[in-house]
Amino acid sequence: MAANEDKQKRPLADDPIVSLAEVLEENELLESEACAVLGGSDSDKCSYSEGYVKRQALYACNTCTPKGGQPAGICLACSYKCHEGHELFELYTKRNFRCDCGNSKFSDLQCKFFSEKEKTNCTNKYNDNFFGLYCTCKRPYPDPEDETPDEMIQCVVCEDWFHGRHLGAVLPDNVEYQEMACQSCMKRCSFLWTYATHWSVNKATDADNSGLSPKMEDDNVDVCTVQENGDSQNQKPKGRAMKNEETGSKHSEPSTSCKAEKSEAANGDEASCSVEEDAAKNAGCKLQQLKKTGSIQRECATYWPRNWRNRLCTCPSCMNLYKELEISFLLDEFDTVLAYENKGKSDEETDSERCDPLMTALSNMNRIQQVELIYEYNDLKSELKDYLKRFADEGKVVTSEDIQQFFEELQSKKRRRVDGMQYFCS
Repeated sequence: MAANEDKQKRPLADDPIVSLAEVLEENELLESEACAVLGGSDSDKCSYSEGYVKRQALYACNTCTPKGGQPAGICLACSYKCHEGHELFELYTKRNFRCDCGNSKFSDLQCKFFSEKEKTNCTNKYNDNFFGLYCTCKRPYPDPEDETPDEMIQCVVCEDWFHGRHLGAVLPDNVEYQEMACQSCMKRCSFLWTYATHWSVNKATDADNSGLSPKMEDDNVDVCTVQENGDSQNQKPKGRAMKNEETGSKHSEPSTSCKAEKSEAANGDEASCSVEEDAAKNAGCKLQQLKKTGSIQRECATYWPRNWRNRLCTCPSCMNLYKELEISFLLDEFDTVLAYENKGKSDEETDSERCDPLMTALSNMNRIQQVELIYEYNDLKSELKDYLKRFADEGKVVTSEDIQQFFEELQSKKRRRVDGMQYFCS
């Protein structure tokens, strides 16, 4: 006896053949991407007890804290357990944040993990992202009214998200970057322009070029402009160069007054001491050394290459500057999103080293059984994707009960299909 099984599952001669290895590789890639964002966060335990977490995945609940109220952020575990069925905004990751779930910002909700929490988390930082608005255009993402294809990029300083076309700067072709600082943060942390003049990898857009106004850090140095290929070229600005040359020629003329010579000598001794003191202070400062070679400011964002933070000056003066601007995190190598994602991937790789029951089962199957498994797997993947898409379209969180219901329905379909099979004698 043989079963007349579902023939549409059988590959036709012209159908592309997909190997099991390719199927598993695609699945592992999807899991790796998910672990990169969520792997560094705990989905089963509220992060409140850990205090202000260095970096974690965050969400905002539009159901509990809509626009017009106080902004609040919740951890990954609370998004699953405490806000099931609510409308959530995914904020990707934020730094130095403590979970707000159930505190005074939530009038009718209590955290299911920690019933007693402080009324507020005073050092948490919020922006329009917590109300589902992003960029300088203050629009939602995805935006149903915006059909322009574009990517969203997160600022390394304020952690807001921006449309690439609204940053005022673009990357040259075939150039990679690690982080971006938005125009507003570059203006607030203006010292970064000295570093950007030499290290940034972006170029200004045509709109930005019309408003460029080089700002000299020192009248006696040349302007260092960033070319499209990332190299630097020294240029002397008109007017300033002429002024310096005239001033220099006057100082080089011999004096005809003895009185003037004595006065200049006395002043020279004082100036010499002052110069020596300033030189001693600036000798170990990378920022001051770079200023001597020139700096230019633009009205745009900046893109930074890999490991650019490691090159920032750490002298006492600069350390005080970072503290004053509240950007000391720039010196923390584990603050970067890349470090967070690598941790998530590393944890996932550790888990994958454990015995995989699927691979164990495959090793005990013959060729025909393995092929059948591939098609069953593809069916499962397709149906699960369609099932989860409904939640994504409605902005709902998928719970364990939803997944259980999916497999119950899948099992019911399988029973109906098996019961409906026709048998014949071969």
